[in-house]
Amino acid sequence: MFFYKHLVLFLVLALNFVPANGVSRLSIDEQENIRIYEKSSRAVVNISNIAVNYDFFYRAIPAESGSGTGFIIGESGIIVTNYHVVENASKLVVTLSNNSQWPGKLIGADPNNDLAIVRIQAPVDSYDILEFSNSNDIVVGQKVLALGNPFGLRQTLTTGIISALGRTIAAKNGRKIEGIIQTDAAINPGNSGGPLLDSEGKVIGINTAIIGSAGSVGIGFAVPSNTALRILPDLLEYGYVRRPWLGIEPIPTVYLRRIGIDVPDGLLIARVVIGASADQAGLRGATRTVKVGRYKVPWGGDIITHINGSPVFTMEDLAQQIETRKSGDEVTISYIRKESVDSVIVKLVLRPRS
Repeated sequence: MFFYKHLVLFLVLALNFVPANGVSRLSIDEQENIRIYEKSSRAVVNISNIAVNYDFFYRAIPAESGSGTGFIIGESGIIVTNYHVVENASKLVVTLSNNSQWPGKLIGADPNNDLAIVRIQAPVDSYDILEFSNSNDIVVGQKVLALGNPFGLRQTLTTGIISALGRTIAAKNGRKIEGIIQTDAAINPGNSGGPLLDSEGKVIGINTAIIGSAGSVGIGFAVPSNTALRILPDLLEYGYVRRPWLGIEPIPTVYLRRIGIDVPDGLLIARVVIGASADQAGLRGATRTVKVGRYKVPWGGDIITHINGSPVFTMEDLAQQIETRKSGDEVTISYIRKESVDSVIVKLVLRPRS
């Protein structure tokens, strides 16, 4: 009897140490990865960009011209993705995690930040939604997870860390995107537009680019979540980002120095748009054209050197100081006129929609 009692006790204890679904064999980090994947994957979608070509008899021949990733952020089927994923699409097809497919409608796009908004009309119980986190709080070295559809392989999870912050990359239209997150999480073609998640499963970035066309070499880039949060209201309401402007046509003076003109660092105002903010503030454009070798150069305009105390030497510097603000904001512009240094307060207005 004594033997059987101890045998039963041994079996009970042994059963308590049997892994449930193998979970206890996983590290804490692995369990966190699984938890985040299960929590987030239903919000990640595949986006197919369908272009329409025509044969000799002008019959439409739909063909997939590319695909990427997106993620759902609202119960009304609002999807965030990259602009280059949906660019020039005749038709968008969105595939959810349950393999159902829905037509996508392009709601808004911002080529300058390579972001776009797509909407689908799908039942709310067929997907989950992701939340944004504050990308100003992230630090180099923290863990990140990337979800997407690399090479068409759907619902793929990769992990890594934030490798660097504040990188600058070129958007497809040539404009510089600043404040970019660099990560070593494997990001490959097809991941574009997918979420970069923190360890809470919240979005801190939108995967947008890789180094090299063949695939990940340990260097991927993501647009910070705060950039998306800043422009999303405009994309949803207007379909584009309403940006303030000065109303000037500037020339970086570095180009003038390259052809032998002795001129201070800054932006030479070649032209001021009549009635724009710069015009109302009294800034002046070029008054004449001078010939330097084989070049004709606008001359006599004010040279902007600083905005709110920050040096402004390039077009990217100007965009960073102006386009990140709102209509009605005021900025202090320091400039050189002839040989005198002065400053003026300029009230920003929205750029006219052409």
